[in-house]
Amino acid sequence: EGNAGRIYWNAVAHVLPEQYGWTGREGRGAIDPLNSLLNYGYGILYSRIEQAVILAGLDPYAGFLHADRSGKPSLVLDLIEEFRQIAVDRLVIGLAARHFKVEQADDGRLCDDVRVNYADKVLENLDATTRYTGKRYPLRYVIQNQARRLASYLRGDRSVYDPFLMSW
Repeated sequence: EGNAGRIYWNAVAHVLPEQYGWTGREGRGAIDPLNSLLNYGYGILYSRIEQAVILAGLDPYAGFLHADRSGKPSLVLDLIEEFRQIAVDRLVIGLAARHFKVEQADDGRLCDDVRVNYADKVLENLDATTRYTGKRYPLRYVIQNQARRLASYLRGDRSVYDPFLMSW
């Protein structure tokens, strides 16, 4: 996962405007504009994934890819991987290409008005439709349906779990 992530973010660096000073992907505690947007967007997405997992009757702490540790919602972290690019990354890359103004406080955190504006954009993106099972559905629906499909697979009602594959 680490190697794939480095390759992915190095490729993303080639399409980001230089004005943002992108030096690479940083998680928790990032203070540069784009990583701050990514982290905030992932937080919003995380809450939607957790809700979908719970509504599907699954234990958010019993994962497959991420190691189970006390207090770590491993299944949420597993399922979010299918949706980061379509729900957040593509949005941030598009905003950067349109020179989205990212105002930050002195400590590097996003200013309140930027957080509200950006959160609205993330939520709108979750309402946007995407191709799924041969039709177009809101991304929110796809997330919930993937959690249900995973639950069906784990109950033995499905012989295979097919991950969501986005088209860019």
